[in-house]
Order: sequence, then C-alpha cells, then structure tokens
Amino acid sequence: MPTGTHPPLQRDASQPLAGQLAERYAQRIRERLLLPGARLPSVRDCARQHGVSPHTVVAAYDQLQAAGLLEARRQRGFFVREQRPVASAARSARPATAMPRQAPVDATALIRGMFEADAARSPGLGTLPADWLDPTLLQSALRRLHSGQEQALQTSYGDPSGDERLRVALSQRLADLGIHASPAQILTTNGATHALDLLIRTQLQPGDAVLVDDPGWAIIFARLTQAGIRLLPVPRSAQGPNLDVLSALAREHAPRAYLTVSVLHNPTGHSIDLATAHKLLRLADEHDFSIVEDDSYGFLAPEHLPRLAALDGLRRVVYVSGFSKVLTPAWRVGYLAAAPERLAALTDTKLLDGLTSSPVMERAVALCLEQGRLRRHAQRLRERLDQARQRVATLAARQGFQWAAPPDGLFGWLDVGVDTERLAQPLLDAGWLTAPGALFSATRCPGALMRVNMATSQDPAFWRQLRACVDDIRGA
Repeated sequence: MPTGTHPPLQRDASQPLAGQLAERYAQRIRERLLLPGARLPSVRDCARQHGVSPHTVVAAYDQLQAAGLLEARRQRGFFVREQRPVASAARSARPATAMPRQAPVDATALIRGMFEADAARSPGLGTLPADWLDPTLLQSALRRLHSGQEQALQTSYGDPSGDERLRVALSQRLADLGIHASPAQILTTNGATHALDLLIRTQLQPGDAVLVDDPGWAIIFARLTQAGIRLLPVPRSAQGPNLDVLSALAREHAPRAYLTVSVLHNPTGHSIDLATAHKLLRLADEHDFSIVEDDSYGFLAPEHLPRLAALDGLRRVVYVSGFSKVLTPAWRVGYLAAAPERLAALTDTKLLDGLTSSPVMERAVALCLEQGRLRRHAQRLRERLDQARQRVATLAARQGFQWAAPPDGLFGWLDVGVDTERLAQPLLDAGWLTAPGALFSATRCPGALMRVNMATSQDPAFWRQLRACVDDIRGA
C-alpha cells in the first residue's frame, strides 16, 4: 500500500500504472511545481510512496526521459531537465488536472509555497502568522493619512530618498540600537529585499566574489547568482561566522563584500557575539571588503544585541532593515543606512529602478514609530515568541528531536537525523509545509537540519507526523 497521502493510482483505469505515474510527474514539471534540477524520489522510495512495483517506477521514469523531462545522472538518481519554451498552443492543449503540491526545491518554490500555504500548517513559514499582527495599528495610521495635510502625499511621487518624516524617525530608531545615522544617511526602499537588491546592483559587478552565510537566506543566494556574483560560503555557528574560514577565503579570493545577518540569523535564529563581531570588523579592514548587515528581524530581538553597524559607525558596514516582518508583508517598506559617499549612487539606482518608494506607506510607518505603538507591538511579539519557543522546545523534546543550538527569535535550526529534502515531500503530502536545510545551503548540500518557525509549529500533530515520517524513512 502507498504511504503518505498521495492520491492512489487507478488500477482499473485504461491507462497503465506506469503511464499514470509518468503523467503525474509530467504535470508537476509542466506546472513548475518541480523545477529544473529537482531530484525525483529514488525508484525504491517512489514505489513505496505510490504502492507500485519498482518495475512500474522504472517504466514511468523511462517515459519521462523519452519525453525530455528527466535526465538520469550516474549514481545520483533522476533529475528534472531544463525545458525549452514551447508554443502557447501546445501549452493550452494540456490537461488542467489539479496535482498534489511538491515540496520546495529552491528559493522560488519555497516562497511560492509560502504564499499558498495555510500558516497554521506551515512550520517552514518565513514570517509571523497574520493573527499575530496588529491591524488596528495599521488602520489608525491610514485613517490619519486621509485627513488634513497628509492628503498631499497621495498626489506626489515623494522624495527619492524617502519620506523625510520617516527618515527622522528611523534615525531615532537606529540611535536606540547604538547606530548613529542622520536622516541624510538613510534611503528608504520597497522592503529590505529591495534594499539588498539595490546594493547588489550598485556596488557589485559580474565576476565579483562575495562572502555569504552558510546556511543563509536562499533569496540572497539566488539574486547574487543571477547577477553573476561568485558565492564564498562561510559556515555559521551559534557565535557567528567561522572567522578562520572567512579569513582564508578573503586571502584567496579578495571578496568585495560580506552579506550577513548578525542578529536572529535566518535560518538558525542565532546572533553574533561581541567578540566575534569585533574580529570580523578587523578582518574587513585587513582584507578591504564591505559588510552588508541585514537586520530584517531586528524588531524581534532585544536592542542590546550587538549590531555591526553600531560597532563600525557605518564606515564599512551598510545596515539594512524593514517592517514587513512585524507590521504586515503587504507594506513593503524598508531602508538602508550607509556612509554619505555611498548614498548618491544607491539613490540613482533606486530612481532608475522605480522612481521612488511609496510616500503614503512610508508616512504611515513614520506615524507608527512616532507614536511608540510599533515599539509596544514589537515587545508583545517578543513575549509571545518567548512562550511559543518554550512550547515548541517541549514538543520537539517529547518526540526525541534536538536543536543545533538553543533557538531564539522566530526560527530554530532542528536536527531530525535524516535528509530533510527526502522528508519534505511526505510531510507536504500530510499537509505540512517545511523548509529543508538544503534550501539554505549555498551549495545545495543535503543534510539533517531544517528551519522551524516557532510561531507556526505549536501543533502537537505536526511533531507526531514528523516523528512518524522520520521513522518511516529510517525503516525503509
């Protein structure tokens, strides 16, 4: 009998089982639920999952290879091939049969899955669930924007550098973190990811080498790779980057920059300690590279945690943050703070990219900061996350799982003891979207680690299902 919740193949249908199985995978490939480079289950695993013989699976994979959808790699398995564009008429003739979702195989697939997912059943989610946010805070700010002098914001492009009132409020926010930046040193963006993109396109060239956290955020890996940048992965521990590896890479490759998350690192939840931060800044001086500090989860962290930008005084460090994680993903408001000599080129790139960012949304965020309501909301989130982490830690321990290090912030880095890429599909078949560790590896290295969202992993049913799937894989 098949395991998991795969819809069963029809044994009494006119189409042979191998043909049904081949069409199932072909449909997933055509709908880009399986992307080029994705590895299909082994013949043995596929046979067990669908309740068929290995001979049937081999026949199905042969059909997919004959159709140019798969390629066999010696001693590695079967992988989805890169497809050439096909005529629109041919695409429209394909059946529109709904197929089961496929576990994420890269950054794009993970994000697509997150957009489609039910947060209550998404331990791999990268954001807080909607019911943790404060819609009344947003509604109050928007109501004020529709009255009095604020109405003028709705009929202008706004300042290319960003709403001045927001930049003043951000200057105060940064001062609370020990980062001294005047409003003139701040550039607003359409979210933190946009800020990182501006930095990549302004300060880097194809062929440049850039240091990155490993594990790290898959979106950054994808953006850098698309820009022709060479990635230099630096192993990440609970204290911060492995400085011995970083120093060796810097000597050999002369990197232009290091992109890192120093506080509440994604995916591990770790934060850099003060000693490591000081040594890292000395290495940046020694090897002449800049540092881009992504503090997207900063509102969920205690203010006393060290920021590289505070220690460096924005000399080599460019600080990036945003509000989507604590306000709402719908408000794409982010910003960067940098030395004055960097700002002109970054502002020009922003102008060419989309003229300006939204003055209405930026003023609304300014109101949230000025009134102190955002600070109070962030404090409530931190308290709620503390409670969630305790509950999740208890649930994980009850099922015999351990963390790579004590979790903090929104994420934990869980060791499940088996390949989490192999684990992701049966969990998704059972209704749980997870984030396997290979998605956060610059080299797509498989392993037994997975990112767990503390806010969306509090259902005991998930942990029971995780235990069952791990035991099933070990017993296969």
